[in-house]
Amino acid sequence: MPSKKSRRSEDIETCDVRVVHLDRVARARDEALSQREAERLALTYKALGDPTRLKMVMALTGGEMCVCDLAAFLGLTESAVSHHLRRLKDLALVKSRRDGQILYYSLDDEHVSKILKIGLDHIRE
Repeated sequence: MPSKKSRRSEDIETCDVRVVHLDRVARARDEALSQREAERLALTYKALGDPTRLKMVMALTGGEMCVCDLAAFLGLTESAVSHHLRRLKDLALVKSRRDGQILYYSLDDEHVSKILKIGLDHIRE
């Protein structure tokens, strides 16, 4: 029976020969995100990684909703929904529009729905 150490080394995916393709490394460096962009994108995916916020954003793909609507849909308090919406708004994933005393939320722009559609297409493949 192989030892644990040899089994672990077989599970590691590495090249059999160590070679650095300098042209590929240079291309990756040229196309790399800035630190600020990487942090912002990571925060966006982290926000969408929360199931409650993801359900909230998915609900908004069907059109604008107020906090009361979202709270009823999700079975959460309005305070909890408002907290999640603040986070989504800070990341420019949702925007708000006031109509009298009601504040409606919707997706910030078409990019947000495209992110969701691409993600769904990928997991449904």
